[in-house]
Amino acid sequence: MKLTILGCHAASLRWGAFPTSQVLEISGRVFLIDCGEAAQMQLRRSKVKFSRIKQIFISHLHGDHYYGLIGLISTFQLLGRETELTIYGPRGIKDIILIQLDASESYIGYPLNFVELDSDKPQKIYEDEKVMVETIPLKHRIYCNGYLFQEKPGPRRINIDKAKEAEIDVAYFNKLKKGSDVPNKHGKIISNEEVTLEPHLPKSYAFCSDTQYYPKIVEQIKNVQVLYHESTFLNSHQYLCERTMHSTAKEAAEIAQSAQVQTLILGHYSGRYKNREDFRKEAQEVFQNTLLTEDGKQFQF
Repeated sequence: MKLTILGCHAASLRWGAFPTSQVLEISGRVFLIDCGEAAQMQLRRSKVKFSRIKQIFISHLHGDHYYGLIGLISTFQLLGRETELTIYGPRGIKDIILIQLDASESYIGYPLNFVELDSDKPQKIYEDEKVMVETIPLKHRIYCNGYLFQEKPGPRRINIDKAKEAEIDVAYFNKLKKGSDVPNKHGKIISNEEVTLEPHLPKSYAFCSDTQYYPKIVEQIKNVQVLYHESTFLNSHQYLCERTMHSTAKEAAEIAQSAQVQTLILGHYSGRYKNREDFRKEAQEVFQNTLLTEDGKQFQF
């Protein structure tokens, strides 16, 4: 699982401080999550192939999370894209994009689909043979969702040495991966557990965009491998959270601790702070395994 941070700052775009956008690569899929201004420039810098992006997930309709979307859609057309693109986001995202295309008399020559969301309960919105995606309803000034990305359990793994020792023909390996017992070359039935290993643990990633401290999400994200949680403020400015409906680094850490996640990643920093390490220090007082985002940074899990 690979996470590329295209932008990790709050609100206004500044050189070297880009608004929220990131790319998640999981089970061979490439998902774009939020699309702030300059996202396509950052995609190029990070060497993410545009053609591999087939789904875009927008958390909410504040500009720093989607103002780069119309530009990216238009660039796809200029590059001769033919691959279908599906955009998931709050109700209204379709009209916003189509109005801009219509006003500029722009033509999109590839299939462009929208899945509009308005439920305040978690919904499974995407599923294929390897990955599922659910919404994580959050608490912000306008309707807002995070997204939970989960790998499906994989097949059992062949213990090659044990399989050779048991004299099992390779033709039976697919059955072994599916959990079946199989005969060896002499007709003896070999128990699956004797020659296979447990599947790799499925990977999971929870993206929690703009939100006030909201313990209600804890149950849904319990035990996820990686949690990204906004941390707009430090605790010294906690009083701003109620008005802006954002979180502090400490509050993000409390969510991570309660959910017993493996790793917490912080982002969506307010521009008022000069030393980003202060966010890590504050969070680590509650949750030790805390990492910081930076524009262009890549994480491998």
